[in-house]
Amino acid sequence: MAKYKCPCRYTYDPAKGDPTQGVAPGTPFEELPDTWRCPRCKRKKEKFVLVEEVVPEPTSTTEKTTGGIDLAAYMSESIRNIMAKAYKNVLTNPREAKFVFAMQRTFEKAEKRRRKVLESEGLEVPPFLISSISTTCNLHCKGCYARSNGIAEDNETKRKQTLSPEQWRTIFSEAASMGINFSLLAGGEPLIRKDILEAVSEVKDMIFPIFTNGTLLGASYIEFLRKHLNMIPIISIEGNAAGTDERRGKGVFQRAMQAMEMLKKEDLFFGASITVTTENMAHVTAPEFIEQLRSYGCKIVFYVEYVPTEPGTEHLAFDDEHVLLMEQTMEQRRNEYSDIIFLSFPGDEKALGGCLASGRGFFHIGPDGSAEPCPFSPFSDSNVADMGVRRAMQSPLFRKIRAARALGWEHTGGCTLFEHREEIEKMMNEQQ
Repeated sequence: MAKYKCPCRYTYDPAKGDPTQGVAPGTPFEELPDTWRCPRCKRKKEKFVLVEEVVPEPTSTTEKTTGGIDLAAYMSESIRNIMAKAYKNVLTNPREAKFVFAMQRTFEKAEKRRRKVLESEGLEVPPFLISSISTTCNLHCKGCYARSNGIAEDNETKRKQTLSPEQWRTIFSEAASMGINFSLLAGGEPLIRKDILEAVSEVKDMIFPIFTNGTLLGASYIEFLRKHLNMIPIISIEGNAAGTDERRGKGVFQRAMQAMEMLKKEDLFFGASITVTTENMAHVTAPEFIEQLRSYGCKIVFYVEYVPTEPGTEHLAFDDEHVLLMEQTMEQRRNEYSDIIFLSFPGDEKALGGCLASGRGFFHIGPDGSAEPCPFSPFSDSNVADMGVRRAMQSPLFRKIRAARALGWEHTGGCTLFEHREEIEKMMNEQQ
């Protein structure tokens, strides 16, 4: 009998039943009464997803999803829901509405492309990528993963090689042809590399959320964003002025708000990214804070769980109780604010059988084209610029991680693979 998992990570096991609600051992999930609720978070049955008891080993190129969840179908449905909400949010802006409507049709074709690749090649294509296009940044934020992992470097002699704008355009053109919908652009500070942004903006079948500190956003970039609606700025803050300036530098919060004001004046679609910790979670998820973002015209909010890249900051990372509380709060906010899209990472992934890295739902492309499991796990045995997206997705390292069930490792918050980096490094050494 199959097990079923709730978004809060409670798993109903038919062999055990649910003694808290009088459900006897041996009761299949399908036979639970409609009045039954998750004993942990009180969600209804329809919120649960199927989980197989045994995960088969990966075959030649097809990677099985951890927990047996139909991840491809789930993520495709999530993308459709996001785009439908985005369309609803821009109906008052004819230019943006026309763009989002066109992208909905494009993404329908992309879903078919992913399905075709799976059927013809046995290769599961993730719907999005994370790409670090810049090796420099104009800020020195505390606990920056990009500096910790060597992506961003002030010393020019120590910087990683950076792909050319033409190489990035080629990579994303191939990705789009396979049905990949999004690439989150990061760095360093991506706005430093306008040459790359101009080149990839020509890949019209993809949307590129640009994760930026916002301090370099000026008139020339506003004009660029007006011309290329598939480039969506996501401005990173830490909550209020005190929290943002304490981590990012004095005056950064004010400059970020000024950037939002410019975007709102031009009626451009944009969002905010917030690193959420045990200390700021209550503030940054409170209605008062969301109302502030809404007043600036923010249409999408990314909550990213803090990853303790610096020793002594482990207390800022989520434990299971924080994860559950965050998920419950997000569900409540989505019901309260129909005009804002809320996304949280990796909390939203727990119901999908674990971390989505290593090509399961996405993978990371470094500045030099290295194909890595995720930005917090900078290990690579393949390069997208050398072999293309298709071959890089079949990376032996990615396969090893999934086959070893690394994507199901328990963790205290942030990135699973970051916490298990020693095991990943061992896998790399075994390949050499």
